[in-house]
Amino acid sequence: MIGRTALSLSDTPSSEKEDGAYRTIGEVAQILGLPPHVLRFWESRFSQIKPVKRTGGRRYYRPEDVAFLRRLHDLLHRQGYTIRGVQQLLNGEASPKTVSQTKNRAQISLAKTEAQNPISAKPNEAPMRRTLEKTLNELRGMRTWLKAQEETAPSLARRKSN
Repeated sequence: MIGRTALSLSDTPSSEKEDGAYRTIGEVAQILGLPPHVLRFWESRFSQIKPVKRTGGRRYYRPEDVAFLRRLHDLLHRQGYTIRGVQQLLNGEASPKTVSQTKNRAQISLAKTEAQNPISAKPNEAPMRRTLEKTLNELRGMRTWLKAQEETAPSLARRKSN
């Protein structure tokens, strides 16, 4: 083990590292598919993330930090939780209402994603898709009506000024 510290902070690519090895912020960011600044931001919001900092402020994440970050990424980016919602969940403060609201946002986010990529749509999500399409059509109708109102409003303003 010449040239390596006790923390396993080698310069080898993360794919070649052992499971228990410490990882740099760049390696963890690559694993999660996120930019490094997101990980630094999460550190400021979640006290559970405590990477080892070496001289010069370089961060090294322990395996338990990486596992926590994977779970956090899943909650925020896949399940649709907000940062506040995850904080409440971790602190045991999340009420059923809060979790329910967060889950509703996650379902809407999922519907948007699948509307953009219909190949990944699941058959049991067809009713939600129809509801969302109906809502979208209603919103388009309202937008058309509002534009028509805007077109008549300037003429009313000119009449009042005369």
